[in-house]
Amino acid sequence: MTFLLSNEVFKIILNSEKGTFSILTEDQNLPNIQNAQLTLKYKVKGIDYLYPLKRWILTDPQPKKIDWMPQGELMVLTFDVGEDEYGITCHLQFGILQEYPLVVWKVDVSNQGDNAVEMQSIGLFELNPVNGGKIVWPVDRAQKDLGFFSNGWQSWSPSQWYPADGRMNVSKLGGLQLPMINNPGTPLPDEKGLFSSDFFAVVGDQIARTGFLLGSLSQKNHFTSILADFNGEPGLQMWANGDNARLDAGCSMSTDWAVFNPVLLDHRDPLEKYLEAVARENHICVPEESPTGWCSWYHFYTKISEPIIRENLKAIVEQQETLPLQLVQVDDGFESQIGDWFTFKPEFPNGVAPLAAEIKQEGLLPGLWLAPFILHPKAAIIKQHPEWLLRKTNGKPVNCGYVWGALTTALDLTVPEALDYACRVVKTASAEWGYPYLKLDFLYAAVVDCQYKDRTLTRAQVLRRGMEAIRKAVGQDVTLLGCGAPFGGMLGLVEAMRIGADVSGDWQPTFNGIQLFIKNEPAMPCARNSIRNIITRANLHGHWWINDPDCLMIRPDTHLSLAEVQSLASAIALTGGSLLVSDDLPGLPKDRLKIAECLLPIMGDRARVVDWFDSSMPSLLRLDQLNESGEWHILTKFNWQDNPNDLTLSAEEYQLPAGDYWVSDFWSGKTILVNQEERSWLEGIGAHGCAVTAWRKALPGEAVYLGSDLHISQGVEVADWKVDHREIKLTIRLPRKAEGRIKLWVPGEVHCVKVNEQTVNAQTNADGILSIPVVVDGFAHVIVEMK
Repeated sequence: MTFLLSNEVFKIILNSEKGTFSILTEDQNLPNIQNAQLTLKYKVKGIDYLYPLKRWILTDPQPKKIDWMPQGELMVLTFDVGEDEYGITCHLQFGILQEYPLVVWKVDVSNQGDNAVEMQSIGLFELNPVNGGKIVWPVDRAQKDLGFFSNGWQSWSPSQWYPADGRMNVSKLGGLQLPMINNPGTPLPDEKGLFSSDFFAVVGDQIARTGFLLGSLSQKNHFTSILADFNGEPGLQMWANGDNARLDAGCSMSTDWAVFNPVLLDHRDPLEKYLEAVARENHICVPEESPTGWCSWYHFYTKISEPIIRENLKAIVEQQETLPLQLVQVDDGFESQIGDWFTFKPEFPNGVAPLAAEIKQEGLLPGLWLAPFILHPKAAIIKQHPEWLLRKTNGKPVNCGYVWGALTTALDLTVPEALDYACRVVKTASAEWGYPYLKLDFLYAAVVDCQYKDRTLTRAQVLRRGMEAIRKAVGQDVTLLGCGAPFGGMLGLVEAMRIGADVSGDWQPTFNGIQLFIKNEPAMPCARNSIRNIITRANLHGHWWINDPDCLMIRPDTHLSLAEVQSLASAIALTGGSLLVSDDLPGLPKDRLKIAECLLPIMGDRARVVDWFDSSMPSLLRLDQLNESGEWHILTKFNWQDNPNDLTLSAEEYQLPAGDYWVSDFWSGKTILVNQEERSWLEGIGAHGCAVTAWRKALPGEAVYLGSDLHISQGVEVADWKVDHREIKLTIRLPRKAEGRIKLWVPGEVHCVKVNEQTVNAQTNADGILSIPVVVDGFAHVIVEMK
């Protein structure tokens, strides 16, 4: 028997006898799903069982309206699935949200039998071609025309698009790296045409530019895994990781809501509705402003000391007028050992509390790095409390990957005393040491492949409850930055979140000077891996949290070229997240300091990634801006080649309206007029460099603000702009002192130019572009008088 649930967007056809559901979209240009199935996999007394969920029994004859969902009204049909031979029953809910173009469903599992079962997985979606399960595209497509966007498990895990006939970018470092970046419940296929993802994934048609997202609204109960097979008739699976959690007789467990969302690949924010629905599900409130600051890590690493922090604090204070940074983050290196947080290295004889007081006294924000769940094997706490250790099924401590020169392990957060210790660490740091900003790192360590002392909890539940306890310990007034963390456990509990791999002073992965065997590693620290995720996860900023793109390194003595530093700075600036400089500030030359200066104020807006579903390393960013000077578009193109290259940009490839545009490139300072039939041509962009261009409509006889070298946006600095037939008045406003040049195109001959009532020597080139020197001390008032 079939049942129908529908609205103006979807039809869900539910076949209760076969246990299948189909999702049809009313828009004929969008893909449909036919005959998806649900399954359970579990163990009873050590024996594996597969339970296909068929023969559903409708519980209500009519769709029921639910109005308590955070996303608004939900129309739902519910079914029961009778007991199997071990007394396992299920309750199914299928629904359509009325405010969002989303289909949602979930499975509640109950154990009515006599024996405990170990839940391996709850299959939420399976398209098996043998059983008629398939994706129905409006037009049949070859494998090469399809693609898959994979979201990595945690902060450092690679997130990127793949062509359907391609191969996943998987680490080859085994136990040294995989425990850190891979969900043990998600396969890592190395065969062509096979791809996996965590939390959500997007399958799309690159020709029609449509597709769909498959995922979940939260990960409070289970981590979600997705597997796609594009070989032959495409197959697709999604399941909740059961983690062998024990479901005792008389007990039940529920999945998080699964979700299906049609996607227009070229929309300005393709995943917007899904991201908003997740935000509502997890009661997320994103702070309005992204932090700016300094971090000790990428210059000093663990070799920090009180004098080093004080010297950089002094430099931050002295440079406030030109580089107004607010956060001073003391990173790893103060503690006696990872895990022993209440004892300090000799370089910090007084602990870290006095430094927080000094930072606060200067009117700045003290920040501290902690890793409350992970343990170094030499940590004293391991010998003091071996009962706190997270262990494998064989009883040995878990492996959390190779860090700090050793294979690390972790606390078992289901041991109450271990969780209390982690909470005491963060509470002491915030309440007693005086740090209202905490970066919590290596949080994945609590949920590696393991066997908890409390075997009734999944890994997702352990992480979520652990982070809820952390939040309760520090209170709502402390800012938390999550790092090295699976996303679901952080939603609504952290204000900011690292979304990519660690940066480093090398373009590609390097270990002890060696690159040959690891240069393609997707998650090892390097600028390339960091920038990839900064771009591919840019859309999370402002929806789920403030994105933390990791630090900006601008000093000249790394292995990064100037072009690579500019690309890192551009990616950070144009995606709206936090900005932390991580160099020894007293030793930075002025030309390198200016790279950071021109990123302030932070724009906060995230760029649209135009080619997010066309490239594994996207290169096209578009950020639309509007202020007193008018509308302009910041179009960025990266040169990911290993050699210098000429770049061309056109309005068409960025989906701008056709027309004549003034184009100004920030890093080169070049400005040209691009006619409707032409492309902007920028010569000699360095290897891994970029062009950050401001595009403004060129209208006959109208004065135009073209940009400046004061701010990377080439326009945010304009606070006022007035034009009449004889005079142009504008005000430049910055939260810092700066010197530079602004550029205008003016129709006609200039009589004189005044800045702050003083006549200046402005220059006009053959194209009529007027270049004006300005000194900004908060404001600069400019008047251009025409003849």
